[in-house]
Amino acid sequence: MRDHPPFAELSALSNFTFLTGASHPEEYMQRAALLGLPALAIADDNSVAGIVRAYAAAREITRHVAERHAIEARDGPIGPPAPTPRTPDWANVPRLIPAARLVLQEGLTLTALPQDRTGWASLCRLLTLGRRRAPKGACELHVADLLEGAEGLTLLLHAPETGRAAWTKEARRVVEALGADMFLLMAPRYDGRDTRRFEAHARLAKSLGLETIASAQPRMHHGRRRRLADVLTAVRTGTRVDDLGRAALANGECRLRSEAEMRRLFKGHEGAVSRAGALAAALTFCLGSLRYEYPSEIAEGETPGARLRRLAEEGLTWRYPQGASDRVRNLLEHELALIAKLKYEPYFLTVRDIVAFARSRGILCQGRGSAANSVVCYALGVTSVSPEIGTMVFERFVSEARDEPPDIDVDFEHERREEVIQHIYERYGRHRAGLCATVIHYRGKRAIREVGRAMGLSQDTIGALSSQLWGFFSTGAVERERMLEIGLDPDDARLKQTMALVHEIEGFPRHLSQHVGGFVVTEGRLDELVPVENASMEGRTVISWDKDDIEALGILKVDVLALGMLTCIRKAFGLLAQHHGQTYDLATLPPEDPKVYDMLCRADSIGVFQVESRAQMNFLPRMRPRCFYDLVIEVAIIRPGPIQGDMVHPYIRRRNGEEKVSFPSDELGAVLGKTLGVPLFQEQAMQIAIVGAGFTPDQADRLRRALATFKKLGNISEFRTLFLKGMKANGYEDDFAQRCFAQIEGFGSYGFPESHAASFALLVYASAWIKCHHPAIFACSLLNAQPMGFYAPAQIVRDAREHGVVVRPVCINASFWDNTVEPDGDGGLALRLGYRQIKGIDEESATWLSAARGNGFGTPGDVWRRAGLSPAVITRLAEADCFASEGLSRRDALWQAKALTEGRPLPLFAGDLGDEMLHEPAAHLPAMTRSEAMVEDYVTTRLSLKTHPLALLRARLTPGAIMAAPACLVSSEASGGDI
Repeated sequence: MRDHPPFAELSALSNFTFLTGASHPEEYMQRAALLGLPALAIADDNSVAGIVRAYAAAREITRHVAERHAIEARDGPIGPPAPTPRTPDWANVPRLIPAARLVLQEGLTLTALPQDRTGWASLCRLLTLGRRRAPKGACELHVADLLEGAEGLTLLLHAPETGRAAWTKEARRVVEALGADMFLLMAPRYDGRDTRRFEAHARLAKSLGLETIASAQPRMHHGRRRRLADVLTAVRTGTRVDDLGRAALANGECRLRSEAEMRRLFKGHEGAVSRAGALAAALTFCLGSLRYEYPSEIAEGETPGARLRRLAEEGLTWRYPQGASDRVRNLLEHELALIAKLKYEPYFLTVRDIVAFARSRGILCQGRGSAANSVVCYALGVTSVSPEIGTMVFERFVSEARDEPPDIDVDFEHERREEVIQHIYERYGRHRAGLCATVIHYRGKRAIREVGRAMGLSQDTIGALSSQLWGFFSTGAVERERMLEIGLDPDDARLKQTMALVHEIEGFPRHLSQHVGGFVVTEGRLDELVPVENASMEGRTVISWDKDDIEALGILKVDVLALGMLTCIRKAFGLLAQHHGQTYDLATLPPEDPKVYDMLCRADSIGVFQVESRAQMNFLPRMRPRCFYDLVIEVAIIRPGPIQGDMVHPYIRRRNGEEKVSFPSDELGAVLGKTLGVPLFQEQAMQIAIVGAGFTPDQADRLRRALATFKKLGNISEFRTLFLKGMKANGYEDDFAQRCFAQIEGFGSYGFPESHAASFALLVYASAWIKCHHPAIFACSLLNAQPMGFYAPAQIVRDAREHGVVVRPVCINASFWDNTVEPDGDGGLALRLGYRQIKGIDEESATWLSAARGNGFGTPGDVWRRAGLSPAVITRLAEADCFASEGLSRRDALWQAKALTEGRPLPLFAGDLGDEMLHEPAAHLPAMTRSEAMVEDYVTTRLSLKTHPLALLRARLTPGAIMAAPACLVSSEASGGDI
């Protein structure tokens, strides 16, 4: 029987102490389970960025152990009946103790362990204070900060190695103030002097009035990571591994250790080992006890539930002027009841208020995500997709079984998203709102480049390895062949070691960056829930956790994203109102227009959202969309997931009647009926697992997480055996089950949820409708929203002209900064190119030019005198042929522009000689050839309205017309006409 508490490690350093720790937090938890440790504290330097991953790993271990116990209860014991010194305790579930290692500017290092929720808030505030006063990635904490903000914290003071005098002075200062909750931490150095060191530390602890605590202070979970730890040190210090000297680890002993090993290492100081276990047992705070509070959203005494209902009812009146159908009203009641039961009203109100602000500023937005395609979000104006269009079930996204908030992403115009971001900061305050972090991991080229440099490879070798990137992440045989192809020796010891380390460092976190738009908004102080730090962008602050971490803890995130097509559509709506008096929004466009679908069936989709790629343009004539839901499928099917899962061709064959639509069972027919028996959406993948393979809701939810888009470490192969076994048990053939799982596995690369596809399909339809009926307005808006999409301005202009749009060049007296539309003289609209198309012209100069135009400019000199623009800008205008409408050729205008000076005459013309030469004879400059003019157009505006580059070569490229080529070119240049 035990007479002492079991040892627990209270100061483990993970790889979230970037470029220092050599093991993932998950690996620490798994190793602690095998070693039989009851608890483990992940304590990174001035950071808690990695502890959520350790927490998630602990939950996963708990699940595995519970499954094992269930099997043993049914089938009897598995393996040895009890753990022995040589057999790990497979049933052990280590408890995560959240912690951080505080590195103070005065030279003290302390491991801070929260005793309770108050202690966690203190730790988060301390880390926020230190990081907000320092540049991104750094932390500046002082002893004074600790003395003021250590409530609820147990502190382990790290014993010093050298320089005791200054250290002791500051240590006594801290102990006098906080000694009741402090211990002196002792750790081995594995240098042969640990016994004497421990004696000295024990005497130091006695002099400070502290008890000792033992720790291995591991930098890795297993000794085999020693080489990688040295590589990380080399990358951090900018040196080669061979030159690390004393900075390299002397051995692989700095690893996580079992209780037996710790008692052997600390012989004579076993009390310190026991105290570590006793302290761990006393520290009961758990990340799972964090209770995220939504912003209350109480307005004028109205409860969130009452306010949500009122706004939803008002929204129904707005969305359905003729009255909503009974089906829609029933759906609304059902959704409101479920939202109220789960207390999600503040979440929906927060998203609604952000969207309402955008609408009040005329910023076009569109919601998407798991809960966006619902009657509630449609009524609140979050989305413009009618819930009657889709077939989604609200419980799939807002579920009692999934104890996590729903997910709504909102796309805003990419030019105006910053207005929305700053509004969120202003409304909620920086103490309540912050952006998520994004953990930048080692991938591909970066891993090869940094590990290669650390290992001393030449730049030529590193470049050769990087150029063959894809080959180096497959099989060893392929690696060997690739190396031989590029002239490298695959048997070279240093090269083999480097490639092994490259594979090992894959997935390691390197640093924190800023998420593209995931906002965390809280009711109370955000910096008491999670530390907040500066982002590299001025005026932005981010939390320490990324989107996957906050999802694991059930924390609200509202994605405020940017989408260029929304900018284009909003500008098009403005032009429609200005020139045709037609007022539209995404929800009021004429639905199901046959002309729009006819255009898409012809693959006439240049510039149309999501279907403008070559792959989509190839697929459109085969798909032949005729209704909105066809567009939903169109958006979802041309994705890496469905393509890799071999879903595209079976779907097309079935749609075209070339293959019979059949289902292996009525149950799966209900799941796959709308997609002709081919799984295309993530939701279908989950339903197949539940209906066909008998997955539990929890297993299906874990499958959903593995299928989530862009999961850095996602892997669904672990579900294969379970899936195939379940399908077989339910009577499905092995071949069908294998094919089914292969299709589902395709979603691991990139699968699209039906809710996202529906939101994107609306933008496909909106952009296609504008292009179909108002090609001039569409091309103008598309050009004004650049850069975006697949196509350059020259291709957009050419497509507009092919649709009958008259395109007019940039004109000194007719153009503005933006491209505009103007009457074409035949009852239609022409596209007038704007100054934004000219390289080297900024918006401010264009604004001054337009404001000073008056009755028009005649010469570059007029622009110089009246608009006050610099000669360099006027030269750009002349080079772009902007004075052609005033009868000045490009060369004549450029000649005059070059005579201008920066506000003073040239010295040669400053005196009497200048008066004599004031009436200089006009220069007779040779006219540009057509090819020269075309080249200058592309140089200045990236497009030419005069001719296509290949038009000048067409005669030479046409069989039988080679002899006539010179005459054709001469005649075309002389006439100035198009070919």
